[in-house]
Amino acid sequence: MTKQDLQKPALQGLENGNSSVRLQAALAVGTAPAPRFVDELIGRCAIEPEFHVREMLTWALTRHSSSMTVPKLIDELRSERAQARSQALHTLSKIGDRQAWPALTRALLTDADDEVARSAWRAAVVLVPEGEEPELTPVLATQLGRGEREVQLSLSRALIALGEVIMPTLRAAMTDPDPRVRRHAIATERLLRNPDAGFEFAIEEAKRIMALGTTGQEG
Repeated sequence: MTKQDLQKPALQGLENGNSSVRLQAALAVGTAPAPRFVDELIGRCAIEPEFHVREMLTWALTRHSSSMTVPKLIDELRSERAQARSQALHTLSKIGDRQAWPALTRALLTDADDEVARSAWRAAVVLVPEGEEPELTPVLATQLGRGEREVQLSLSRALIALGEVIMPTLRAAMTDPDPRVRRHAIATERLLRNPDAGFEFAIEEAKRIMALGTTGQEG
């Protein structure tokens, strides 16, 4: 029996109706990576409904050569399917190969789909070349005030990961005409200063500061 014969069940398993079978198939592919699996894994990422299976698919892709996976994942960023873009971004962030950085366009960082945007933010702070953080920060800051708490927390974490370089942009956002932007900017600054406080506390603190009519920049 050839190696390809042994690999066939794994490829077939990725399309099985049972999520446990798909999970085991992705595990098998990652355990014994082979170039012929890459297209199948990426294709499955775009349509896989189960989160835990998608995570295993991503892990399996990280087990393959980045010279083979990264260009194909970059191609996926142009997909019309939001999940394809989101999973490709997530996988690129896990691979960590900075040759993908130019593909993280403003369009992706401001994508209308929340999951795509969140994945793009996380990927950007992993892949941004040293010294280019000041160029990335204002683009991320255009998303302040966006979405519900989960989305806002993702953006705050991404900004905080960039460090003190975000402060001039945050200070400017603290005086934005939009109260949602101001509140999110203040909460992000509070979280940067006190990471243990938690996002809910930071948001409540931002509300209090705004009610007092200050930006919280004093002291």
